[in-house]
Amino acid sequence: MKKVIATSEAPKAVGPYSQAVAVGNFLFCAGQIPLDPATGELVAGDVTGQTDRVLQNVEAVLRANDMTFANVVKSTVFMVDLANFSLMNAVYSKYFSEPFPARSTIQVAGLPKGAQVEIEVIAVRE
Repeated sequence: MKKVIATSEAPKAVGPYSQAVAVGNFLFCAGQIPLDPATGELVAGDVTGQTDRVLQNVEAVLRANDMTFANVVKSTVFMVDLANFSLMNAVYSKYFSEPFPARSTIQVAGLPKGAQVEIEVIAVRE
């Protein structure tokens, strides 16, 4: 049976989707963009600041299901410009530790609200 996970510590969905859905031991988190949860506005700044806000939002969704980044088994990073990959990666590495989750990074033509980065994760409770 699936359970919708929602928290006010992460931005509200900007469309017809849930922040996350738990099914059994798995948590499927929707992609997070760098929105300030208090205002719903895109945070200003470069990909470094935006990645940090995105991962704070992901962390809040994980926490709402009593999980941490240690529970993440797969992440997908969407970027508008892969020339900024090393900047994103430097921030990403502050949130994840070994053993790292599997990851895909994809360059896209655009992201909602003009974001430079979006990250979605799948987590599991062992």
